[in-house]
Amino acid sequence: MDDVLLLADKVRNTLILGESHFREFKSALEGRPDNKKPGLVKHICAYIGEALVSFANADGGAVLIGVEDDGTISGIPHTEEDIQTMLNSIHTHIYQNQQLPLNNANKLILEGKTILYFSVNKGTTMIYQLPDGRCVRRKDKSTMPASVDQIQFERQEVKSREYDSQFVDGAMVTDLDVRLLQGIADQYIKGLSIERYLQQIGLAEYAQNGLRLKRAALLLFATDIDRWHPRSQVRFLKVKGNTLEAGEKYNVVSDDTVKGNIFDLVIKSWEHLRSYLAYKTEFGTNSQFEQKYIYPEDAVREAILNAIAHRDYSIANAIEIYIFNDRMEIKSPGALISTLTVKNLYELEGSHESRNSLIARVLRENKLMRELGEGMKRIFGLMQEQELEKPELYSNGLWFRVTLSNKTIFSSKELEWLQQFEKFDLTKNQKQIILLGLGDKEISSNDIFKALNIKNTETEKFTQEVTVLRNYGILESFVTSAEAQKISRKTKKNRKDIPRYKVKVP
Repeated sequence: MDDVLLLADKVRNTLILGESHFREFKSALEGRPDNKKPGLVKHICAYIGEALVSFANADGGAVLIGVEDDGTISGIPHTEEDIQTMLNSIHTHIYQNQQLPLNNANKLILEGKTILYFSVNKGTTMIYQLPDGRCVRRKDKSTMPASVDQIQFERQEVKSREYDSQFVDGAMVTDLDVRLLQGIADQYIKGLSIERYLQQIGLAEYAQNGLRLKRAALLLFATDIDRWHPRSQVRFLKVKGNTLEAGEKYNVVSDDTVKGNIFDLVIKSWEHLRSYLAYKTEFGTNSQFEQKYIYPEDAVREAILNAIAHRDYSIANAIEIYIFNDRMEIKSPGALISTLTVKNLYELEGSHESRNSLIARVLRENKLMRELGEGMKRIFGLMQEQELEKPELYSNGLWFRVTLSNKTIFSSKELEWLQQFEKFDLTKNQKQIILLGLGDKEISSNDIFKALNIKNTETEKFTQEVTVLRNYGILESFVTSAEAQKISRKTKKNRKDIPRYKVKVP
């Protein structure tokens, strides 16, 4: 039984790890640093209720009372009656008749001081509320207000949300990649055993008959994945042309599949996909020919990782990646969960939600992935940096798809215009300014501010880009600043709206 993670050990590990999306510390004291006194019990109880509700509405987590923000144990100097009142807050300070998915509500003595330890799982059957009906949810290290509609569960989602947290009978640690796991456990907390790591991260629990593994542990680390999931796979279909045909016209020229646990899939999928990615050869800045991928490598990698982490594993289908001549489609089983919409993702709000909360937690804590919304932000940003069309997102009741195009954002006419300035190796911002001069158009300062997508008070960036182009002899000023000021007074127009520049073809 040496591998049983005792509650006191679990709490000590939690203190080492510090506050995060899954952990919150709260002092039981209040007042000035030199005059601390016991905090009001009603305030501490309200805090406990709010923190546990916010964790249950997100990805689960733990709350420690009697601990400072930096992990220092300051203790709870209250009476036993007050401490019991705090423990009862799991009932008294949430919405009537609701029961939290509670793991722990315990009093412990550490370093000779009393603390309270609470932990909850991610809720899968209801939305949790505070006594006054308010709804809150954990995001990063904060408790944020949310609406019930915003985190409303659809009935068909319950199975997919619970899937990675279900216990699997007959599964043992020896079914996992022990070498990989030990390396991850050592990175998490040096010297932590595999069994204790699995318990600490929420992938296993000790029962009377030994350690019980959750499905997420097998999906992440199983050596023989086929035994535990029939389609932990990514399928690659190379299509000849831009449309998938059927029957006699079926135009898939290659159809390959890679499989493995999630850590294997992340590596194998990227290695396999790179062989399919078309690339272009350009004359680089070092006067040598360079091979460049048509798609930003990091954007493709991020899209694959999102598909692997957030797919619905309760559906026995593989992730499918279609490589067309003009685009790549990454299609993952399972629609977007009800708390997210395609509109949220297009607006790049950084929306946080994980269908597979345990899988996402392990990948995040190993710095392999971002939140879904943050990953989308990165994909969109990388495509924009490479001057490619904006990604297309689509979701129906069965699957979610990300489409990455290899088409440039510029029209053929714009490309023809820009080609005349190729020797200058211009940045995207400088190209946007040059495009303003297409057709011998006269350009105002505000035209440039809009092209750079900055406020007309952000003069430093404006000056930086304009100066480079003027030094190249590309951007010419035919109206001075003083002359523009005179015209502004005479016409009663904003000085920054007065045309002052023209683009000169070298």
